[in-house]
Amino acid sequence: MAGTGLTNCRNEQMKLLDVPKEEKKTSFLQRFINTYRYKCCLINWIILLFCSKDHDLEDLEMQVVRYKPEGLEVLCRKSKFSKKELQIMYRGFKQECPTGIVNEETFKEIYAQFFPQGDSSAYAHYVFNTFDHDRNGSLSFEEFVMGLSVLSRGTLQERLQWAFNLYDINGDGFITKDEMTDIVSAIYEMMGRFSEPMIDENTAKEHVERVFLKMDTNRDGVITFDEFMDTCRRDENITKGMAIFDTVL
Repeated sequence: MAGTGLTNCRNEQMKLLDVPKEEKKTSFLQRFINTYRYKCCLINWIILLFCSKDHDLEDLEMQVVRYKPEGLEVLCRKSKFSKKELQIMYRGFKQECPTGIVNEETFKEIYAQFFPQGDSSAYAHYVFNTFDHDRNGSLSFEEFVMGLSVLSRGTLQERLQWAFNLYDINGDGFITKDEMTDIVSAIYEMMGRFSEPMIDENTAKEHVERVFLKMDTNRDGVITFDEFMDTCRRDENITKGMAIFDTVL
């Protein structure tokens, strides 16, 4: 929807992660950076923090190898990240959050850095809630990683489950029109001037009406998990559209 615009608005920030093309051998850190450049803003935030000091990549590689946060083996088994990837992410995470906790305001600031063209605060709030499983108002490194693991490397089933949970704001197992309108409006606000079509007060409501016509198969005014999953599996456009999480997350 707005991939080109998002890439342009992040070009300056991501220069820090550029790796010379002429290098024939790529380190693990370089490969990790290349994998997530322009894809997942939350992981890019971690990498930017990790690389923010005046070190070359070989120095950073040595730091990664030596750094072993407690519980790493367990987290490696539970998530879809390797030990080295978790070490990189943990160092960046601890640099910004020395207490080991991310609160909602910090989470919103992360999104604001990568989506300066709009207001990302509402969308960041909803994403934060999907990560905050114990609902204590803060994210541990473990919660942060497990959320990223699903979104960046989860199966289609896992990503669709996450999407349903995002729209099901009150967690009652149903998506209402009001809930979907809140999420869609938040996405449009975040995309700002790059939104297509251009936003007006009816854009989100019209979008939601079209979705409900397709997903609410029994016309009872709500979308169940089964209706959501069945529609998504049958609709190739929705399946392909799941790639948007590589941009907005």
